[in-house]
Amino acid sequence: MPEEATHLFDTSTVEPEAEELRLLPWANPDGHPCYLSTDGGGYLAALADGIEEVQLTMGQELLDHARGVLASGARALTDVESRWLACRLTEALSDALRVADSRGQRIPLPSDTAEADGSDEQGAR
Repeated sequence: MPEEATHLFDTSTVEPEAEELRLLPWANPDGHPCYLSTDGGGYLAALADGIEEVQLTMGQELLDHARGVLASGARALTDVESRWLACRLTEALSDALRVADSRGQRIPLPSDTAEADGSDEQGAR
């Protein structure tokens, strides 16, 4: 694989800086978060965007299923079915929180935005 300007990191080797590293939507084999050093573009950033979208879509579909199961008049779940649903909902919530954390880290601070567009704290130029 050719050397690229994009590199993967995990917390066992690097402490992330929100400005430089992106939290990825997957963990390493030990369960530690993975980070990507990128300018926001590139193959791995696009792959991460796609995986985040899949995770959020699957979470929404699972939530719709759970709401149907809990609806009035729905068939009661067996213990095995209830446990399966609880496990999948837990996974989906974990994925959604990781996506929210990752996206939140990439939101520029208000002072950074003001400096970038040449405005002061009041938004005046």
